[in-house]
Amino acid sequence: MTVRDLEAARRLLCRLQDHIRDTLQVVRRRQARSFARVAAIAAADTIYHIDRLSEHAILAWFEAHWPKAWPVEVVMEGREAYEPSTFPRGTPPARTVLKCILDPVDGTRNIMYDKRSAWILGALAPQRGVKNTLRDIRVAVMTEIPTGKQTYADQLSAIKGRGVRGETVDVVSGRRRKLAVRPSEARDCLGGFASVSRFFPAGKTLLAELEERLWAELYGAKANGSQPVFDDQFICTGGQLYELAVGHDRFLADLRPLAFRKLGFQTSLTCHPYDICTALIASEAGCVIESPLGGQLDAPLDTTSAVAWAGYANPRLARHIRPVLRRLIGELL
Repeated sequence: MTVRDLEAARRLLCRLQDHIRDTLQVVRRRQARSFARVAAIAAADTIYHIDRLSEHAILAWFEAHWPKAWPVEVVMEGREAYEPSTFPRGTPPARTVLKCILDPVDGTRNIMYDKRSAWILGALAPQRGVKNTLRDIRVAVMTEIPTGKQTYADQLSAIKGRGVRGETVDVVSGRRRKLAVRPSEARDCLGGFASVSRFFPAGKTLLAELEERLWAELYGAKANGSQPVFDDQFICTGGQLYELAVGHDRFLADLRPLAFRKLGFQTSLTCHPYDICTALIASEAGCVIESPLGGQLDAPLDTTSAVAWAGYANPRLARHIRPVLRRLIGELL
C-alpha cells in the first residue's frame, strides 16, 4: 500500500472506532445495566453483553463502509467459533489483501461498571495468512470509551514510520481538537508511576515479589522512602499503552504468561495479540515496547496467543531498567 493508501486506511479505522464509541454511548443511556451480563465464554476471555453490542456494530460498519477494492479479513475477540469474517462478505480469506485485528472493548470490566475508561483497539497488516505477526502491523488506532460522566474522549492513531496523531473528541458535540502525545522524558521511575501487571489473584504474589525486588535493586531505600514508585493497575492493555504514550506512566510490564507458566497455571487471563495490537502507536510516540527479554514483540495475529511485554516511556529508561528486569525474570520466572 502507498502512503496515501495507508492514510486512507488510518482514517477508515478512526471512523470505525468513532462509530463503535458512539453506538455504545447511545446504548448505555438506554440499558447500561445490561453491559455486565455474560454473553458467552470464549477461548480467549469471557464475553459480556457490551462486547456483543460492539461486535454487531463492527460487522455492520464493515458491510456498509469498507472499500471493496481492499478485501479484508477481520480477526477479533469473541469470533473464534464462527467462520472467518471477511469483507466483501463471502470473500475467501486467501483472497483478502489486508488483515484487521480488533479488540472491540479493551477494559470491559472497567467500563461495564462505569469505573474507568475502556479502549477500542484496531490495527491493519498486509494479509499473510497464518504467518501474520504483530511485526506486520502498518496502521493502528485506539479510541477511548469514556465513562458516563465524561464528555471528552481521546483517539490516537499511527502509520508505521510516520509518527502519531492525537485528538480529543467532544462526545456531545462531535468537535475535535489536537492532543499532544508526549511520553515522559524522565531518567528513572522515582516519584512517578510504574507497574508490573498483577490484575488477578493468580500469580499476584510472584509478580509482586519481582516488582519489589526490581525497585529495591534499582533504587534501594529511596523506592520506599521520600521518592517512592507509584503503582497503578489499569486493567486494560490499550489503556496502559495510552498512559505511556501521553506521559502519565514511565514503565509497565505484563509478565503474566511467564509467571503462569512458572506456576503451572492454565488460564486465559493474559494479554493477547488483539490487546497489544496498538503497540505501534506507543512506539511511534517514542516509547520502547518490546519482549520482556528483549527484541521485538512477535506473536501471531490471533485471539488466543499469550503475550508478555515490557514498555518504557523512552530509550533511556529502557537502558536503565531492562538489565535488572531481565535478570530477575531469569531468577524468578
